[in-house]
Amino acid sequence: MSGKLRMVRVPAAVAAAVCALLLPLLPLSLAGPAAAADGPVVKLSASQAGTGGSVTATGTGWRPHTLLMLLVCGQATPSRGVIGGTNSCANGDGRAVTTDARGTFGKRLPVAEPPVPCPCVVHVATVTGAEAEADAVLRVAGHPVAPLPAEDTGGRLSILSDTRLTGSSGVLTWFGAPPSRTLVFTVGNSGTGAIRDPVFQVGSAHGVFAPQWDDQQWHGTLSPGKKAEVRLPVELTAGAHGDYTVSLRYAGKVLAEQPWGVGRPWGVTLFWLLLCLVIPAAVFRIGMAVVDRVRPRRPGGGARSAHRRLARPALRLPLPRSRAAEPPPSTPTLPWFSPDSVPGDPAGRLSAPHPDSPTSPTTPTRKGPT
Repeated sequence: MSGKLRMVRVPAAVAAAVCALLLPLLPLSLAGPAAAADGPVVKLSASQAGTGGSVTATGTGWRPHTLLMLLVCGQATPSRGVIGGTNSCANGDGRAVTTDARGTFGKRLPVAEPPVPCPCVVHVATVTGAEAEADAVLRVAGHPVAPLPAEDTGGRLSILSDTRLTGSSGVLTWFGAPPSRTLVFTVGNSGTGAIRDPVFQVGSAHGVFAPQWDDQQWHGTLSPGKKAEVRLPVELTAGAHGDYTVSLRYAGKVLAEQPWGVGRPWGVTLFWLLLCLVIPAAVFRIGMAVVDRVRPRRPGGGARSAHRRLARPALRLPLPRSRAAEPPPSTPTLPWFSPDSVPGDPAGRLSAPHPDSPTSPTTPTRKGPT
Protein backbone atom coordinates (compact mmCIF):
# COMPACT_ATOMS: atom_id res chain seq x y z
CA MET A 1 0.00 0.00 0.00
CA SER A 2 2.87 2.36 0.69
CA GLY A 3 4.29 2.15 -2.84
CA LYS A 4 1.02 2.68 -4.69
CA LEU A 5 -1.02 5.84 -5.27
CA ARG A 6 -4.60 5.62 -4.38
CA MET A 7 -7.22 7.50 -6.42
CA VAL A 8 -9.82 9.26 -4.33
CA ARG A 9 -13.05 10.29 -5.92
CA VAL A 10 -14.43 13.64 -4.82
CA PRO A 11 -18.17 13.98 -4.88
CA ALA A 12 -19.61 16.43 -7.40
CA ALA A 13 -21.36 18.39 -4.70
CA VAL A 14 -18.13 19.02 -2.82
CA ALA A 15 -16.32 20.18 -6.00
CA ALA A 16 -19.12 22.60 -6.81
CA ALA A 17 -18.96 24.06 -3.32
CA VAL A 18 -15.19 24.61 -3.51
CA CYS A 19 -15.53 26.38 -6.92
CA ALA A 20 -18.22 28.61 -5.53
CA LEU A 21 -15.92 29.68 -2.71
CA LEU A 22 -12.91 30.42 -4.99
CA LEU A 23 -14.80 32.21 -7.75
CA PRO A 24 -15.21 35.58 -5.87
CA LEU A 25 -11.47 35.70 -5.23
CA LEU A 26 -10.55 35.76 -8.93
CA PRO A 27 -11.61 39.40 -9.60
CA LEU A 28 -9.62 40.51 -6.57
CA SER A 29 -6.44 38.96 -7.94
CA LEU A 30 -6.96 40.65 -11.32
CA ALA A 31 -7.95 44.05 -9.93
CA GLY A 32 -4.37 45.25 -9.41
CA PRO A 33 -3.10 44.83 -13.02
CA ALA A 34 -6.34 46.14 -14.48
CA ALA A 35 -6.20 49.30 -12.38
CA ALA A 36 -2.55 49.86 -13.28
CA ALA A 37 -3.37 49.56 -16.98
CA ASP A 38 -6.04 52.27 -16.80
CA GLY A 39 -3.41 55.05 -16.73
CA PRO A 40 -2.46 57.81 -14.28
CA VAL A 41 -4.64 58.34 -11.21
CA VAL A 42 -4.87 61.22 -8.72
CA LYS A 43 -6.50 61.12 -5.29
CA LEU A 44 -7.19 63.85 -2.70
CA SER A 45 -6.91 63.76 1.05
CA ALA A 46 -10.28 65.55 1.31
CA SER A 47 -13.13 65.92 -1.16
CA GLN A 48 -14.19 69.35 0.18
CA ALA A 49 -12.19 72.36 1.39
CA GLY A 50 -12.65 76.09 1.72
CA THR A 51 -10.68 78.92 0.22
CA GLY A 52 -7.43 79.40 2.10
CA GLY A 53 -7.22 75.74 3.09
CA SER A 54 -5.24 73.01 1.41
CA VAL A 55 -5.51 69.39 0.29
CA THR A 56 -2.86 66.77 -0.38
CA ALA A 57 -2.90 65.22 -3.84
CA THR A 58 -1.27 61.84 -4.42
CA GLY A 59 -0.86 60.15 -7.76
CA THR A 60 0.10 56.76 -9.16
CA GLY A 61 0.59 55.32 -12.62
CA TRP A 62 2.52 58.32 -14.00
CA ARG A 63 5.73 58.20 -15.98
CA PRO A 64 8.86 58.21 -13.79
CA HIS A 65 10.70 61.50 -13.30
CA THR A 66 8.02 63.57 -15.07
CA LEU A 67 7.17 67.20 -14.27
CA LEU A 68 3.46 67.67 -13.45
CA MET A 69 1.27 70.73 -12.85
CA LEU A 70 -1.55 70.72 -10.26
CA LEU A 71 -4.42 73.23 -10.64
CA VAL A 72 -7.86 73.84 -9.13
CA CYS A 73 -10.22 74.22 -12.11
CA GLY A 74 -13.91 75.05 -12.45
CA GLN A 75 -16.54 73.95 -14.94
CA ALA A 76 -14.96 70.50 -15.06
CA THR A 77 -15.68 66.86 -14.21
CA PRO A 78 -13.45 63.77 -14.44
CA SER A 79 -15.63 62.41 -17.25
CA ARG A 80 -15.63 65.53 -19.43
CA GLY A 81 -12.37 67.10 -18.31
CA VAL A 82 -11.70 70.84 -18.06
CA ILE A 83 -14.09 72.27 -20.63
CA GLY A 84 -12.65 75.78 -20.76
CA GLY A 85 -9.01 74.76 -20.65
CA THR A 86 -6.54 76.39 -18.29
CA ASN A 87 -8.50 79.66 -18.52
CA SER A 88 -10.96 78.00 -16.11
CA CYS A 89 -8.25 77.29 -13.48
CA ALA A 90 -6.67 79.21 -10.62
CA ASN A 91 -3.30 79.39 -12.36
CA GLY A 92 -1.72 81.70 -9.80
CA ASP A 93 -2.10 79.11 -7.01
CA GLY A 94 -0.97 76.07 -8.97
CA ARG A 95 1.87 73.81 -7.88
CA ALA A 96 4.47 71.76 -9.74
CA VAL A 97 5.76 68.35 -8.72
CA THR A 98 8.07 65.70 -10.19
CA THR A 99 7.24 62.02 -10.01
CA ASP A 100 9.68 59.56 -8.49
CA ALA A 101 11.18 56.44 -10.06
CA ARG A 102 7.94 54.49 -9.52
CA GLY A 103 5.74 57.16 -11.15
CA THR A 104 4.12 58.33 -7.88
CA PHE A 105 3.97 61.72 -6.20
CA GLY A 106 2.49 63.56 -3.22
CA LYS A 107 1.97 67.32 -3.09
CA ARG A 108 0.16 69.77 -0.84
CA LEU A 109 -2.04 72.12 -2.90
CA PRO A 110 -3.65 75.35 -1.60
CA VAL A 111 -7.36 75.66 -2.32
CA ALA A 112 -8.27 78.77 -4.34
CA GLU A 113 -11.44 79.84 -6.11
CA PRO A 114 -11.25 79.34 -9.89
CA PRO A 115 -12.44 82.14 -12.20
CA VAL A 116 -15.56 80.14 -13.22
CA PRO A 117 -18.26 78.40 -11.15
CA CYS A 118 -17.98 74.82 -9.94
CA PRO A 119 -18.24 71.80 -10.32
CA CYS A 120 -14.50 71.84 -9.64
CA VAL A 121 -11.66 69.37 -9.88
CA VAL A 122 -7.98 69.18 -9.11
CA HIS A 123 -6.48 68.88 -12.58
CA VAL A 124 -3.07 67.18 -12.92
CA ALA A 125 -1.32 67.21 -16.30
CA THR A 126 2.17 66.65 -17.65
CA VAL A 127 4.25 69.70 -18.56
CA THR A 128 6.80 68.05 -20.85
CA GLY A 129 6.85 64.87 -22.88
CA ALA A 130 3.83 62.83 -23.89
CA GLU A 131 0.50 64.26 -22.80
CA ALA A 132 -1.21 62.66 -19.80
CA GLU A 133 -3.79 64.07 -17.38
CA ALA A 134 -6.13 63.06 -14.57
CA ASP A 135 -8.83 64.81 -12.49
CA ALA A 136 -10.18 64.40 -8.98
CA VAL A 137 -13.44 65.95 -7.74
CA LEU A 138 -13.07 68.82 -5.24
CA ARG A 139 -15.91 70.84 -3.75
CA VAL A 140 -14.76 74.38 -2.96
CA ALA A 141 -16.85 75.61 -0.04
CA GLY A 142 -18.55 78.95 -0.65
CA HIS A 143 -17.83 79.01 -4.39
CA PRO A 144 -20.87 79.28 -6.72
CA VAL A 145 -21.99 76.24 -8.66
CA ALA A 146 -23.47 76.30 -12.19
CA PRO A 147 -24.53 73.51 -14.52
CA LEU A 148 -22.12 72.45 -17.21
CA PRO A 149 -22.81 73.48 -20.80
CA ALA A 150 -24.65 70.94 -22.89
CA GLU A 151 -22.35 68.37 -24.42
CA ASP A 152 -22.18 68.50 -28.16
CA THR A 153 -23.17 65.09 -29.43
CA GLY A 154 -22.70 66.06 -33.05
CA GLY A 155 -19.32 66.04 -34.81
CA ARG A 156 -16.14 64.83 -33.18
CA LEU A 157 -12.82 65.98 -34.58
CA SER A 158 -9.72 63.79 -34.46
CA ILE A 159 -6.23 63.88 -35.93
CA LEU A 160 -5.63 61.20 -38.60
CA SER A 161 -2.00 61.95 -39.53
CA ASP A 162 1.19 63.36 -38.10
CA THR A 163 1.61 67.11 -38.19
CA ARG A 164 4.41 68.68 -40.23
CA LEU A 165 5.77 72.15 -40.89
CA THR A 166 6.20 73.22 -44.51
CA GLY A 167 7.84 76.27 -46.03
CA SER A 168 11.29 77.86 -45.81
CA SER A 169 12.88 81.06 -44.57
CA GLY A 170 13.70 83.89 -46.94
CA VAL A 171 16.56 86.37 -47.09
CA LEU A 172 14.77 88.80 -44.77
CA THR A 173 14.61 86.14 -42.06
CA TRP A 174 18.42 86.05 -42.15
CA PHE A 175 18.29 89.72 -41.15
CA GLY A 176 15.80 89.27 -38.28
CA ALA A 177 12.39 89.06 -40.02
CA PRO A 178 9.79 86.86 -38.24
CA PRO A 179 10.19 83.17 -39.23
CA SER A 180 7.00 81.64 -40.62
CA ARG A 181 5.85 78.15 -41.54
CA THR A 182 2.60 76.33 -42.38
CA LEU A 183 1.29 73.62 -40.05
CA VAL A 184 -0.20 70.81 -42.14
CA PHE A 185 -2.25 67.89 -40.77
CA THR A 186 -5.25 65.72 -41.65
CA VAL A 187 -8.40 65.66 -39.53
CA GLY A 188 -11.45 63.42 -39.59
CA ASN A 189 -14.99 63.63 -38.27
CA SER A 190 -15.83 60.54 -36.24
CA GLY A 191 -19.15 61.92 -34.92
CA THR A 192 -22.67 61.90 -36.21
CA GLY A 193 -23.00 65.59 -37.12
CA ALA A 194 -21.18 67.94 -39.46
CA ILE A 195 -18.45 70.31 -38.23
CA ARG A 196 -18.52 73.77 -39.79
CA ASP A 197 -15.62 76.26 -39.66
CA PRO A 198 -13.77 74.76 -36.67
CA VAL A 199 -11.50 77.09 -34.68
CA PHE A 200 -8.08 75.67 -33.82
CA GLN A 201 -5.55 77.11 -31.43
CA VAL A 202 -1.92 77.14 -32.54
CA GLY A 203 0.72 77.82 -29.91
CA SER A 204 4.50 78.22 -30.03
CA ALA A 205 6.72 77.67 -27.00
CA HIS A 206 10.45 78.27 -26.59
CA GLY A 207 12.23 75.92 -24.22
CA VAL A 208 10.29 75.28 -21.00
CA PHE A 209 8.02 78.31 -21.36
CA ALA A 210 4.27 77.92 -21.82
CA PRO A 211 2.95 78.27 -25.39
CA GLN A 212 1.36 81.49 -26.60
CA TRP A 213 -1.95 80.46 -28.20
CA ASP A 214 -3.35 82.05 -31.33
CA ASP A 215 -6.83 81.30 -32.72
CA GLN A 216 -6.84 80.03 -36.32
CA GLN A 217 -10.16 79.30 -38.04
CA TRP A 218 -10.37 76.73 -40.80
CA HIS A 219 -13.11 77.59 -43.28
CA GLY A 220 -14.99 74.55 -44.47
CA THR A 221 -17.50 71.86 -43.53
CA LEU A 222 -16.46 68.39 -42.44
CA SER A 223 -19.22 65.83 -42.85
CA PRO A 224 -19.48 62.70 -40.66
CA GLY A 225 -16.95 60.08 -41.69
CA LYS A 226 -15.03 62.50 -43.94
CA LYS A 227 -11.48 63.79 -43.64
CA ALA A 228 -9.71 66.90 -44.85
CA GLU A 229 -6.23 68.42 -44.93
CA VAL A 230 -5.87 71.55 -42.82
CA ARG A 231 -3.18 74.20 -43.32
CA LEU A 232 -2.65 76.82 -40.61
CA PRO A 233 0.00 79.59 -40.66
CA VAL A 234 2.52 79.78 -37.84
CA GLU A 235 4.67 82.85 -37.23
CA LEU A 236 7.22 83.63 -34.52
CA THR A 237 8.46 86.97 -33.26
CA ALA A 238 11.17 88.97 -35.04
CA GLY A 239 14.68 87.72 -34.37
CA ALA A 240 13.48 84.40 -32.89
CA HIS A 241 16.00 81.55 -32.94
CA GLY A 242 16.54 78.28 -31.10
CA ASP A 243 14.36 75.24 -30.40
CA TYR A 244 10.61 75.84 -30.50
CA THR A 245 7.58 73.56 -30.10
CA VAL A 246 4.42 74.19 -32.13
CA SER A 247 1.26 72.83 -30.43
CA LEU A 248 -2.23 72.30 -31.86
CA ARG A 249 -5.26 72.51 -29.59
CA TYR A 250 -8.98 72.06 -30.29
CA ALA A 251 -11.85 72.33 -27.80
CA GLY A 252 -9.41 72.72 -24.90
CA LYS A 253 -7.40 69.58 -25.70
CA VAL A 254 -3.92 69.46 -27.18
CA LEU A 255 -4.07 67.30 -30.30
CA ALA A 256 -0.47 67.35 -31.53
CA GLU A 257 2.98 68.87 -30.98
CA GLN A 258 5.65 69.53 -33.59
CA PRO A 259 9.30 70.56 -32.89
CA TRP A 260 10.80 73.44 -34.88
CA GLY A 261 14.47 74.40 -34.92
CA VAL A 262 14.97 78.04 -35.97
CA GLY A 263 18.41 79.20 -37.13
CA ARG A 264 20.15 82.28 -35.80
CA PRO A 265 19.75 85.50 -37.90
CA TRP A 266 23.43 85.97 -38.73
CA GLY A 267 22.65 89.02 -40.87
CA VAL A 268 21.86 91.00 -37.74
CA THR A 269 25.19 90.01 -36.22
CA LEU A 270 27.00 91.05 -39.40
CA PHE A 271 25.16 94.39 -39.37
CA TRP A 272 26.28 95.14 -35.81
CA LEU A 273 29.88 94.24 -36.62
CA LEU A 274 29.91 96.60 -39.59
CA LEU A 275 28.28 99.27 -37.46
CA CYS A 276 31.02 98.94 -34.85
CA LEU A 277 33.60 99.59 -37.58
CA VAL A 278 31.83 102.41 -39.43
CA ILE A 279 30.88 104.54 -36.42
CA PRO A 280 34.43 104.87 -35.00
CA ALA A 281 35.78 105.72 -38.47
CA ALA A 282 33.10 108.39 -38.95
CA VAL A 283 33.75 109.86 -35.51
CA PHE A 284 37.50 109.98 -36.24
CA ARG A 285 36.96 111.84 -39.52
CA ILE A 286 34.58 114.31 -37.92
CA GLY A 287 37.06 114.92 -35.09
CA MET A 288 39.92 115.55 -37.53
CA ALA A 289 37.75 117.98 -39.50
CA VAL A 290 36.92 119.89 -36.31
CA VAL A 291 40.58 119.99 -35.26
CA ASP A 292 41.61 121.29 -38.69
CA ARG A 293 38.96 124.02 -38.52
CA VAL A 294 39.73 125.26 -35.00
CA ARG A 295 43.54 125.07 -35.34
CA PRO A 296 45.17 128.59 -35.40
CA ARG A 297 46.58 129.56 -38.80
CA ARG A 298 49.91 131.39 -39.47
CA PRO A 299 49.67 135.01 -40.65
CA GLY A 300 49.81 135.17 -44.43
CA GLY A 301 49.63 131.47 -44.72
CA GLY A 302 46.42 131.63 -46.68
CA ALA A 303 47.70 134.24 -49.13
CA ARG A 304 51.00 132.42 -49.57
CA SER A 305 49.28 129.16 -50.32
CA ALA A 306 46.94 130.90 -52.77
CA HIS A 307 49.94 132.54 -54.46
CA ARG A 308 51.66 129.19 -54.74
CA ARG A 309 48.61 127.71 -56.36
CA LEU A 310 48.36 130.59 -58.85
CA ALA A 311 52.13 130.78 -59.57
CA ARG A 312 52.55 127.22 -60.63
CA PRO A 313 54.54 127.15 -63.89
CA ALA A 314 52.86 125.70 -66.88
CA LEU A 315 54.17 122.47 -68.25
CA ARG A 316 56.56 123.16 -71.09
CA LEU A 317 57.98 120.64 -73.46
CA PRO A 318 61.72 120.82 -74.19
CA LEU A 319 62.55 122.20 -77.63
CA PRO A 320 65.42 120.82 -79.79
CA ARG A 321 68.57 122.94 -79.59
CA SER A 322 70.40 124.07 -82.74
CA ARG A 323 74.15 124.29 -82.94
CA ALA A 324 73.99 127.91 -84.09
CA ALA A 325 72.17 128.95 -81.01
CA GLU A 326 74.73 127.34 -78.70
CA PRO A 327 77.07 129.88 -77.03
CA PRO A 328 80.82 129.65 -77.89
CA PRO A 329 82.99 127.91 -75.36
CA SER A 330 84.66 130.27 -72.94
CA THR A 331 88.37 130.20 -72.26
CA PRO A 332 89.13 129.23 -68.71
CA THR A 333 91.11 131.79 -66.78
CA LEU A 334 93.16 131.41 -63.71
CA PRO A 335 92.33 133.56 -60.74
CA TRP A 336 95.74 135.24 -60.59
CA PHE A 337 95.78 136.32 -64.24
CA SER A 338 93.80 139.16 -65.61
CA PRO A 339 92.30 138.81 -69.04
CA ASP A 340 95.06 140.96 -70.61
CA SER A 341 97.94 139.12 -68.92
CA VAL A 342 97.31 135.59 -70.06
CA PRO A 343 100.55 133.91 -71.25
CA GLY A 344 100.96 134.20 -74.95
CA ASP A 345 99.47 137.70 -75.00
CA PRO A 346 100.89 139.90 -77.84
CA ALA A 347 102.27 142.30 -75.31
CA GLY A 348 104.45 139.52 -73.92
CA ARG A 349 104.70 141.01 -70.53
CA LEU A 350 105.39 138.72 -67.65
CA SER A 351 105.58 141.34 -64.91
CA ALA A 352 102.93 143.59 -63.58
CA PRO A 353 102.11 146.38 -66.08
CA HIS A 354 103.30 149.91 -65.46
CA PRO A 355 101.06 152.79 -66.09
CA ASP A 356 101.94 154.71 -69.33
CA SER A 357 99.94 157.70 -68.45
CA PRO A 358 101.43 160.96 -69.86
CA THR A 359 101.09 162.41 -66.43
CA SER A 360 103.35 159.84 -64.83
CA PRO A 361 106.42 161.45 -63.28
CA THR A 362 108.71 158.51 -64.01
CA THR A 363 108.12 158.36 -67.73
CA PRO A 364 110.21 160.88 -69.76
CA THR A 365 108.37 162.87 -72.33
CA ARG A 366 109.88 163.00 -75.70
CA LYS A 367 109.00 165.67 -78.09
CA GLY A 368 109.27 165.17 -81.68
CA PRO A 369 110.41 167.59 -84.26
CA THR A 370 108.10 170.43 -84.54
